[in-house]
Amino acid sequence: MTIQDYLNYSAGEGTLECGARLFLKKGGGRELKAGGAWIYDNEIDRIEGDFTNGDILSVCDFDGWLLGKGFINTNSVIRVRMLSRGKDTMITPAFLEARVKAAWEYRKKVIDTSSCRVIFGEADFLPGFTVDKYEDILVVESLALGTDRLKDLLLSALVRILYEDGVQIRGIYERSDAKVREKEGLERTSGFLSEPFDTMVPITENGIRYIVDVANGQKTGFFLDQKLNRLAIRSVTADADDVLDCFTHTGSFGLNAAASGARHVVSVDASETAIAQAGENARLNGFEDRIEYVCADVFEFLPQQKKEGKSYDVVILDPPAFTKSRNSIKGAQKGYREINARGMELVKDGGYLVTCSCSHFMDEELFRKAIALAASDAHVRLRQARFLQQAPDHPILWANDASYYLKFFIFQVVREK
Repeated sequence: MTIQDYLNYSAGEGTLECGARLFLKKGGGRELKAGGAWIYDNEIDRIEGDFTNGDILSVCDFDGWLLGKGFINTNSVIRVRMLSRGKDTMITPAFLEARVKAAWEYRKKVIDTSSCRVIFGEADFLPGFTVDKYEDILVVESLALGTDRLKDLLLSALVRILYEDGVQIRGIYERSDAKVREKEGLERTSGFLSEPFDTMVPITENGIRYIVDVANGQKTGFFLDQKLNRLAIRSVTADADDVLDCFTHTGSFGLNAAASGARHVVSVDASETAIAQAGENARLNGFEDRIEYVCADVFEFLPQQKKEGKSYDVVILDPPAFTKSRNSIKGAQKGYREINARGMELVKDGGYLVTCSCSHFMDEELFRKAIALAASDAHVRLRQARFLQQAPDHPILWANDASYYLKFFIFQVVREK
């Protein structure tokens, strides 16, 4: 489709519901009734009426009381993803367009929208559907069969809503290549959903310029959730002599450190591709003389730095998620403990540690425990300066644990004297 096709698209006015009704077992749906967004396969008693996977049906309690409406998919352990809870709500194209408009209006209130997450799945009541905006480019990730089937409708609504607000979209790219799609019975896919364009997209965030690779970068190309956290580190990196930025990816934390006046930044990542792109971003901002890029395994690099007697005013740890399931939490906690202990050992007395976890399975309590154990291992004391979370364009929907995933700390590291 062309962008003009999206502007002209019409899905009609009728209901999108299939008419079938799903009944929960007695005692089922506890998470749903507490405000959650999912119904699991073992909570369902029966389904009355015809449906195909991806259809929207009514969800009823064991006694027939209507609890709302959602997408059914018998391929998934998450059997139903809820769309609405209104007893008299009809799911129509107009209803879904109103959801998209509400998501955009929310972003306008809470974040700089030049580049931001416009739709965040369940937290915007559009299950499994994510859209990131990079200046005039949209990148979509669809992880649920129900919203995948309505992708054209949702994107058309978004393009029109943005256009009416004076925001012109140049192109749309799909990054629905996550392995989790297979659990929904969907193939992994990526590519243009509009006319082709240069997928190396320039953006400016907090005054820093980046090139975002929407076709090959991690996730949708850039981690927008750290926008305000990147800004927050500037107070502790300002005029620092030496800053260590670990797991630098596209170099964003190191660039913000340099922007604050840090005189020397060492940015480390195991990916040669990431290091190359980070270096290009440094040149784009005129920081190439102050940022040194190292391609290395951070778990090996940190102990080597200690052996060499190196120390830093600020150490930044922004690792990938060490766990993506409940089964591997114990190993992940060990990993967070180790990486934080090694990082603390390199911080000068009175310097700062910036550390975070992006796994929702590593909840706040577990992450705090890992950091506390790391401080004991490193024989340091920590003074918490700030605790932050994901930027508000990635809203946390209470009772939906998966929407709260990013925990971000800034600590002063104090050595015993």
